[in-house]
Amino acid sequence: MRTPPIAAAALATTAALLLAACGAPGSGGGVAVTTAASASGAAACAPVKGDKLVVLTDDKGLQNADNVIPAVNAAAAAADPALVPLLDKVSASLDTTKLIGLNKSVDIDRKTSSEVAAAYVTGAGLTATDASVGGGRHVVIGAANFSESATLSEVYAAVLRSAGYAADVQTIGNRETYLPALESGQITATPEYEATLAEFLNTKVNGASASPVASGDAKATVTALTTLGKGVGLMFGTASAAQDQNAFAVTSEFAKEHNVKTLSELATVCGSLVLAGPAECPQRPFCQPGLESKYGLKFSDFKSYDFGLIGDAVRHGEAAIGLVLSSDGSLAS
Repeated sequence: MRTPPIAAAALATTAALLLAACGAPGSGGGVAVTTAASASGAAACAPVKGDKLVVLTDDKGLQNADNVIPAVNAAAAAADPALVPLLDKVSASLDTTKLIGLNKSVDIDRKTSSEVAAAYVTGAGLTATDASVGGGRHVVIGAANFSESATLSEVYAAVLRSAGYAADVQTIGNRETYLPALESGQITATPEYEATLAEFLNTKVNGASASPVASGDAKATVTALTTLGKGVGLMFGTASAAQDQNAFAVTSEFAKEHNVKTLSELATVCGSLVLAGPAECPQRPFCQPGLESKYGLKFSDFKSYDFGLIGDAVRHGEAAIGLVLSSDGSLAS
């Protein structure tokens, strides 16, 4: 499930990807829907206003592992053994905190993806030590039409250029558009998200009724993705530690007041909460029902908002916890 982050409507396509599990972005305006109150002995935890949001760790693996991973045309990779190791250098350097920083630079600070990528490649020491490896070979890095994908694509391209490749970045719309281009070799590589792509390929290869192959286990999800990719001419580099997936956030003031860092800790100390999310959240397994069944969380109220308003609702004290994206630039320290 990917939906537009608070600061950037440009991430609308990200929303469509990550929100696959939670439905399309909500269309509410903050109208409360009462749910069952907690029967536990713990007191209800009221919202706490604050300027900064912090994501609570999904310590029981409710969400699928949507780590950023290089997806590569298999024929291109076979013909050029140096290609994937260079992309893997990017994966090794990247975690969610750094991805948040990249998104902040583009979506909030309004820098271009290319200048942010150039600074990251230099700062992370990703410039190739041998500028002759690429030998001038032409590669095309495909980007989906949202800013995070554009920035990651520019990072890939900058690393490849430093190794002597002639690397271009092309924005090719959504996954339905760019994946066939990757399979055919029209584009050489693209940054992808392991769980979302695994389920996309699972449906493509095995049909809409196929059993899910993605999970919160990143290694198992990559294994399933790799198997599915072989059937359509794709291979994958090493998955990074960076994740862009559903996450649940509270204000830093709330977290400090209740001494919580994980969703399990939240369930222990809070008898009930007010939850903010898109309109579909009460029906989607990775949203309210998942929080209730996986963690035993209880909600006295659910408040429905357009996705871009959820973070502000939590900051303003309208809800104690809200659904966000784990790589949202507004989460930057």
